[in-house]
Amino acid sequence: MQEEFEQALSLERFARYLEWAGGDRQRALELYALNTRVSEALYTPLQLLEVVLRNRIHTVMSATGGARWFEQEGLLAIEHQRQQLAKAVEDLQKERKELTAGRIVAALSFSFWTAMLSPAYEDLWQVSLHQIARRADGKGLRRRDLSSPLTPIRTLRNRVAHHEPIIQWNLSRHYENILQIIRWLSPAAAEWCQTHSRFEQVYPGDRITLVQPAVSTDDEH
Repeated sequence: MQEEFEQALSLERFARYLEWAGGDRQRALELYALNTRVSEALYTPLQLLEVVLRNRIHTVMSATGGARWFEQEGLLAIEHQRQQLAKAVEDLQKERKELTAGRIVAALSFSFWTAMLSPAYEDLWQVSLHQIARRADGKGLRRRDLSSPLTPIRTLRNRVAHHEPIIQWNLSRHYENILQIIRWLSPAAAEWCQTHSRFEQVYPGDRITLVQPAVSTDDEH
């Protein structure tokens, strides 16, 4: 039965866990199960971060540019954002849904919203976007205070979504960064997240020890 399960995972995928377990097949299966539990536990904070970031940006931008601010000529500075917007509109049209601002905003991906905090929008940040978040003491934030931790968080989110290994990452640090950003965006949302998130119950107290971590450009975070 264990051999059949390993084959169901694919030998290539299971080989990663087997290497981390130093060849111990039972330990490799335990690591795979742990990766699954941790990925599940991260769903709540990652989902909330995406929703709150999207809504805060939309709220602030709507206050100055109207609900359809994203259609302003020349405002979207990054090509992939323009492509995502066009795709969102196209998909809604295929589904014969009314092209409301709310539906379009909800259809845009996490990468669209994190791109709004990239250097291409530094001027916009200084003018209006800085209003999306504040520190607990009321002081403002720099754009890169959000963009720097959001870059690996976006990669982590994508790995979770595609069922990839994540236990080799410093997940405690990323979890704290997720909570911190949510707290800056909405203290109420952060409180809700801490109440409902299971990450601290699921993730081991110490960082997971892997016997032979696989070497990869995106494995050590």
